[in-house]
Amino acid sequence: MISANNITLAYGKRVLFDEVNISFTKGNCYGIIGANGAGKSTFLKIISGEIEPNKGTIDISPGERMAGLNQNQFAFDEVTVLNTVLMGHQKMWKIMHERDAIYAKEDFTEADGLKAGELEHDFGEMGGYTAESDAATLLSELGVKDELHTQLMKDIPANIKVRVLLAQALFGNPDILLLDEPTNNLDVETISWLENFLADYQNIVLVVSHDRHFLDSVCTHVADVDKQKIKVYTGNYSFWYESSQLAARQASDKNKKTEDKKKDLLEFIARFSANASKSKQATSRKKALDKLVFEDITASNRKYPGIIFKQEREVGNEILSVDNISKSFDGKTIFSKIKFDIQKGEKIAFISRDPIALTTFFEVINGKLQPDAGSFEWGTTVTTAYLPNDNSEYFEGSKLNLMDWLRQYVPPGTKDVDEDFLRGFLGKMLFSGDEILKKTNVLSGGEKVRCMISKMMLQNPNVLILDEPTNHLDLESITAFNDSMIAFSGIVLLTTHDHQFMHTVANRIIELTPKGMIDRLMTYDDYLADDRVQSMRDELYN
Repeated sequence: MISANNITLAYGKRVLFDEVNISFTKGNCYGIIGANGAGKSTFLKIISGEIEPNKGTIDISPGERMAGLNQNQFAFDEVTVLNTVLMGHQKMWKIMHERDAIYAKEDFTEADGLKAGELEHDFGEMGGYTAESDAATLLSELGVKDELHTQLMKDIPANIKVRVLLAQALFGNPDILLLDEPTNNLDVETISWLENFLADYQNIVLVVSHDRHFLDSVCTHVADVDKQKIKVYTGNYSFWYESSQLAARQASDKNKKTEDKKKDLLEFIARFSANASKSKQATSRKKALDKLVFEDITASNRKYPGIIFKQEREVGNEILSVDNISKSFDGKTIFSKIKFDIQKGEKIAFISRDPIALTTFFEVINGKLQPDAGSFEWGTTVTTAYLPNDNSEYFEGSKLNLMDWLRQYVPPGTKDVDEDFLRGFLGKMLFSGDEILKKTNVLSGGEKVRCMISKMMLQNPNVLILDEPTNHLDLESITAFNDSMIAFSGIVLLTTHDHQFMHTVANRIIELTPKGMIDRLMTYDDYLADDRVQSMRDELYN
């Protein structure tokens, strides 16, 4: 068990936490949610002891071992992959080296023998005699090939380092597991493995993530960081979000009687309890939901941006025709023989095992890169708006305020472009008051993306091209963007690591590979579940 008692933390006048009291119990997975800058990662660092609060204490049950996901990919550069994982169990690692140092002594004494015996006992109790094989198995399950286990961390690719550091955190089944954005840079297969691993985990897990599908799959509770406090709610992220929205609607209905509100909420809880029986966390989640009472459901204080795209005109019958496009870098083919046409009503998710292929393809169809072979043609009725993965070119060297920055992108011929007009678009993205005078060179990553979305809305496009649209956004912005793309009546071309965004928006999947493409009219989940598709994928990548 972990207890946070009167935790207070401030940096100057900025107060992150004010007398936070909260506890976490065994057998539960807590999703730590909150707006960007609310202090989610900081709270994990307070729990781990990395940050000392101004006031308050963290109490952990005696004898419990804590492990966390290391965010520094270079911390173990001179260590082998296998040893990096073993170091995750710090006490066992220390005992192993202390024992080996005793055995290496030339003047081995009787006292040394007794001490070595004690260490051997402790080492065995911790599972030390199977530690190497256990670590190797864990690495293999995370997709780290056997031949990499003896290599130094500095010599392996960055995406593999992430998996090794994840294995380090999971190794030895710690009593308390702290995970800060564990799905970053993981492929869909590895994320699925992690979801199953955590669903069966019997100890305490605290996880910070912007991946709603992941939070829904693993969490039994949500810990909401808001207004310098943290409150725990039973259920996964979707339950928290939908119940808080329902509570907000009821709070605004002054004529609705208390008993009617209670009946609605209890029916809502019952529906989610029934759905929980189908989830990976079925037993614990359903028991928790069944214990909910009316007062547990409260409205969220969060603000959601207003992402609304209006088409200037509908697309015609000719939208985009791609004819055998191929592209290579440094002699390596990243995609080839890409050929398709887009029809009205289509929202297409592009996927690949190589993320560079996706960004490159989007840069090609936006005219920023030339293909090595093939061609493409947009229809004459098409108006595109592009959200690139890297938006730095729109902000580098710019010291304009937000109002003047946005003014640059007003389409020619637009009438009544005054301050109120521009303020309306910025206000939808939660830039209010004097914030519109903020200089673009001091914006955070999330603020830049919100500016880009304002720019796109201003263009009234009928085709949206989105390269990792959820990057840098908080859960509120991601949810609003997701809902907007579901409602948008135009064409959407997107690639995203956000599972829920991909599944709920796209009705067609195109996979880019070095040897060709796979094109299916189906949802993302159906695509992943299709055995014939998976067989084709293996052939095209191997």
